[in-house]
Amino acid sequence: MNEPKVSQEKSSEWVQQWNMFQDDELFLFKEWIEPVQLEDFEGQEVLEGGCGGGQHTGMVGRFAKSVTAVDLNTIELAKSRNINLDNLNYVEDDLATMQLGRQFDVVFSIGVIHHTDNPDATFENLYQHCRPGGRIIIWCYSTEGNFLARYFVEIPRKIFLRYLPKRTLKLLSQVISGLMYPIVHSIYRFNIFKFLPYFEYFGNFRRLSFERNVLNVFDKLNAPQTDFISRKRCEQWLSKDRFEENSISIRHYKNVSYSLTGIKQNDSEHSIPDECLLDDVKATSRP
Repeated sequence: MNEPKVSQEKSSEWVQQWNMFQDDELFLFKEWIEPVQLEDFEGQEVLEGGCGGGQHTGMVGRFAKSVTAVDLNTIELAKSRNINLDNLNYVEDDLATMQLGRQFDVVFSIGVIHHTDNPDATFENLYQHCRPGGRIIIWCYSTEGNFLARYFVEIPRKIFLRYLPKRTLKLLSQVISGLMYPIVHSIYRFNIFKFLPYFEYFGNFRRLSFERNVLNVFDKLNAPQTDFISRKRCEQWLSKDRFEENSISIRHYKNVSYSLTGIKQNDSEHSIPDECLLDDVKATSRP
């Protein structure tokens, strides 16, 4: 795997995005973490890699014994949106280089790893923070099924879209979302058109509110960087020599993303070395 950078730079784009939007779609989170269920977090010590606006932090926090939410950009916002929960801790750090000095029963990262400087290094560090016998859950954009996004969205995004004022970008996202409705609610309803790109993905589009669909578009235009993850890469992350074979699940969700989960082998050689353990965790106080 690639060598990690010393530290990823902060990105104001994420603070601006999550101040403008909220994401409370519980059904999406449930589908992204399958075959794991929310009840499986019951009584667990959990690490969340990249908490964003704190929506998933709260969902899991209602079940888990504790949640340590790590993010480089949006910790204060996530904290403010979960003030009713007292079992949450927050750490402002880079997922690829953080050293929390402990391991967790469950480590999950939803919609984040593909936006990091080095997804391979990020996964490796999340893996190191999972205890032997613990579970890792990842949801990320896939290389497969995203030809249009990779070449017809990513190129203009990199060149100029991400530099637009955020209110202008939101307006553009609203216009694009509105233009998609007639198509998604007509020909994309018929199975004879299953060959069309994003056919399964647009099934979710019809289930979501207009504002949530705008967020989907905005996220793709606003992200500082996106590294689409191939199935081969997923298989390397969840290799059979490090995860219990029967626990490994790699699902191509709606043909545009991967939902990954596996239980780390109960082998001491995969534990954090003693010299890496720290007495102090760089966490803010609970809200």
